[in-house]
Amino acid sequence: MKKDTMKQLLHDSFVTAGLLALTTGLTFLLFHHISDNLTNIALFYIVGIITVARYTNGYFFGIFASVIGVLCINCFFTYPYFNINFSLSDYPFRFLCMLTLSLITSTTTSQMKRQTQALAAHEKQLLEAEKEKMRANLLRAISHDLRTPLTSILGASAAMEEHWGNYKASERNKLLHNIHDDASWLLNMVENLLSITHIQAEDSNLNTTPEIVDEVVAESVTRLKKRLPDAEIHVTLPTEILMIPMDAMLIEQVLINLMENAFLHSHSKRPVELIVEDQTQNVYFRVIDYGIGLDENYQEHIFDGTYSAAASSDVHKGFGIGLSICHSIIMAHHGTILARNHSEGTEFLFTLPKEDTHE
Repeated sequence: MKKDTMKQLLHDSFVTAGLLALTTGLTFLLFHHISDNLTNIALFYIVGIITVARYTNGYFFGIFASVIGVLCINCFFTYPYFNINFSLSDYPFRFLCMLTLSLITSTTTSQMKRQTQALAAHEKQLLEAEKEKMRANLLRAISHDLRTPLTSILGASAAMEEHWGNYKASERNKLLHNIHDDASWLLNMVENLLSITHIQAEDSNLNTTPEIVDEVVAESVTRLKKRLPDAEIHVTLPTEILMIPMDAMLIEQVLINLMENAFLHSHSKRPVELIVEDQTQNVYFRVIDYGIGLDENYQEHIFDGTYSAAASSDVHKGFGIGLSICHSIIMAHHGTILARNHSEGTEFLFTLPKEDTHE
């Protein structure tokens, strides 16, 4: 702590000395080559004092620069030159006013700087509180959704272990099928949680590289079809090849989550559509279903991890968690994501910037 304080004092001292020296040098040029008006000289020093107050901590260095500024004007720019003399007519009053103005300016600048720092700290606290709320919602949703498949797996396996001989072959196959489905869902949950861990490990500063959009979309559809062979996805892509900066694995996870939600939860009467649009500054990804839509009473909570716990028309285990993860991934890419109902179902839209904004 003392080391940091000493380092800050040395920094502020060098800044103050450097700015005062620079101000004095520029004022010599002004005095000897442009104007020897004392008012202009005083204004020049006031600018220097404001700069000192802006780039140092506390009040001391701004006030110190005010005093030194007055002495420099007295010594270098008032007759007799290079001699401090307060005995000239009306000189004490004039420079008392200037010193007062400099002190007020310095203290005001320092106060504004402190207020700005306090505001920034408050905004940081609000952001941390929002992140903590998101983590709490996500943890609550995970705890709720993990319990259901684990209970089902334990119940089915216990029943098979205790009453294997009493079950018909079709009943055994059904129990095994249920265990397989729940285990697959748990694997998908782990993939989503690994995505979140990846983002947090990178501190939301992803190592993005230019990726071909067509390939990312194709890979996400292929991975979804392996998990859900019956899923029907109609893909529409721009005619030109698009390359945008992204973490391909995470964006594939977003697309898989959105398409899986649309296929499993919406009861869509038509195939799910994935449309990619090339806009001026962003690329738009639209996942559209033609089903029951979202409950508008809970739509504002769609991405905070609590939606699946709500009494909505679209309840399914993991629904809210998957969307919360999508939101985190898109925010880490400095994009936007939203959900909205249309006349025949629901549309999820997210955007990714064409230019890399992580540098």
